[in-house]
Amino acid sequence: MGAAAGGEGEAVRVLVVDDSPVDRRVVELLLRNHAAAFHVTTVDSGKKAMELLGLHNAQGKQRSIDMVLTDYCMPEMTGYDLLQAIKALGSANPIPVVVMSSENEPQRISRCLTAGAEDYIVKPLRKKDVQRLRNCSAVRPATKDAVAADDRRRSSVNAPAPPPRLDTAAKKATSEQRPRRLAGAGLAMASTVDLSHYLQFLFKFILLAYAVLCLTELLHRWSNGCFLSQLP
Repeated sequence: MGAAAGGEGEAVRVLVVDDSPVDRRVVELLLRNHAAAFHVTTVDSGKKAMELLGLHNAQGKQRSIDMVLTDYCMPEMTGYDLLQAIKALGSANPIPVVVMSSENEPQRISRCLTAGAEDYIVKPLRKKDVQRLRNCSAVRPATKDAVAADDRRRSSVNAPAPPPRLDTAAKKATSEQRPRRLAGAGLAMASTVDLSHYLQFLFKFILLAYAVLCLTELLHRWSNGCFLSQLP
């Protein structure tokens, strides 16, 4: 953030950039009617905002804007383009830029914060967002605690989910492996039962075949009289 321009009670000079006249008016009324004093200047395009900011920088005058609040979706020059252009001015104390948008897209939020935006606020702005703007302005100096909190806030955007605990993962793996072991034991038992039935059937079939062969031989001998000739 930029250096302090004064005490905490100083009015924050905000440049609101939005191509929608209704949104500009809503933001202007919200900031001016809040307890924290804001001096609001509005423009309807990013090019006009750059002309206003560039003019003061070129003349070497004291910076008249403490913060830029820009819409993300605008024709010709988007809010993201404006953010990059402001950060490229090369000022020792760059003007804080807050991006606002009606779409809460994680990729867009991460993109803006990575490019140097102080914050990303989802439209429409509400009363609770005003204090966030006050904290992002150049009027309030950035302390070490504030910088650390800001770094934590930025790193939390799209942060990956923490890995599962080891004990939970082990329990899950065990619960998944138990049905597999039971299924394997069931298959092995079923295979053993099927083999036993097969052997019993094979043994009975062999006995039956042997009995048939014996009966056939006896009938054959009976028909030829061999069986009677062998009797005493």
